[in-house]
Amino acid sequence: MLLLLLLLLLLLLLLLLLLLLLLLLLLLLLLLLLLLLLPLLLLLLLLLLLLLLLLLLLLLLLIVLLLLVLLPPPPPPPPPPRLLLLLLLLLLPLLLLLLPLLLLLLLLLPLLLLLLLLLLLLLLLLLLLLLLLLLLLLLLLLLLLLLLLLLQLLLLLLLLLLLLLLLLLLLLLLLLHHHHHHHSQ
Repeated sequence: MLLLLLLLLLLLLLLLLLLLLLLLLLLLLLLLLLLLLLPLLLLLLLLLLLLLLLLLLLLLLLIVLLLLVLLPPPPPPPPPPRLLLLLLLLLLPLLLLLLPLLLLLLLLLPLLLLLLLLLLLLLLLLLLLLLLLLLLLLLLLLLLLLLLLLLQLLLLLLLLLLLLLLLLLLLLLLLLHHHHHHHSQ
């Protein structure tokens, strides 16, 4: 029984060490996740700056278009080329706006997938940690039960020893009484 208890204590210590190692791995994973997110945030900031610059360009082009519409047309050029020019000037900033958005999506998709995978891994590790903690609690309960059994056994042994002592005392008293009775005769 004592050997079993010692073995159980050793197993509990090993389990605690494994839990500590798992916590350290989780912390390292979180640090790596933060380090991975830092370039992503920088990239997002750069893309936002690019989008702002393109919006400024679009506003400038719209202002130029409004000025072209409001100003009277010059006499030499015919009207169809002017309409084509207006269409081209309208389409160019839209294309310039759509290109960085597509680039942003293409760049963000693998990073978002990686982030989702890391979060799933982190959730799985947390679930494993919870399961290990539950196992540790169960082992502690088992250890307490074994200790209670040992206490009961010790109490039973003490009771048996007391009974033996009482029997020995009774035997001694009987012997003394018999010896005394024999001498008196």
